[in-house]
Amino acid sequence: MDAWQPMLVLLGVVGAGLAALYGLSLWLAAARAPLETGPFAGGLKPGEHAASRFHVRWYPVTMIFLAFDMEMLFMYPWAKVVSEVGTPAVVEMFLFLGILFAAVAYAWREGALRWT
Repeated sequence: MDAWQPMLVLLGVVGAGLAALYGLSLWLAAARAPLETGPFAGGLKPGEHAASRFHVRWYPVTMIFLAFDMEMLFMYPWAKVVSEVGTPAVVEMFLFLGILFAAVAYAWREGALRWT
């Protein structure tokens, strides 16, 4: 039993610490009442629930935004190493941007950016 005594003491200290922290959080917690606030962005009451479904026309716009977001994600590290790597890095980035531009041109041609 002597080998397990430090483990039991540590378990007791951890349990007492958790109980103390939980009691402290209950003692210091603010009153739990819902906030009575008005609308926040436009000044009007929301017309629908925040978790409602979006119209399907937003999905192509979202995909195009994500494509440009990924472009920026790849350009930040590229900007750090372009001076070390040199011309191959510039060629690779323009190839990447060309592929991205071709995708946007295709989406435009297919009408993904039209709202009607």
